[in-house]
Amino acid sequence: MSDTVLNHWDGVLRWFESQINNGILEGFNSLIQSAKAKARGYRTHKNFINMAYLILGKLDLRIPT
Repeated sequence: MSDTVLNHWDGVLRWFESQINNGILEGFNSLIQSAKAKARGYRTHKNFINMAYLILGKLDLRIPT
């Protein structure tokens, strides 16, 4: 076996037991990176965090008609 497989062997076995992967986490990471790009130029980290909440929360901010 290669060194890479041996280094990650516990994780490989854990996947067969749980069938859980990190796809959802990677999706969230993608959305956070999008928020980071949209927040570029803001003065504070608070604005970045607010942008991340708005994107991840998927709020419907349309005005009711």
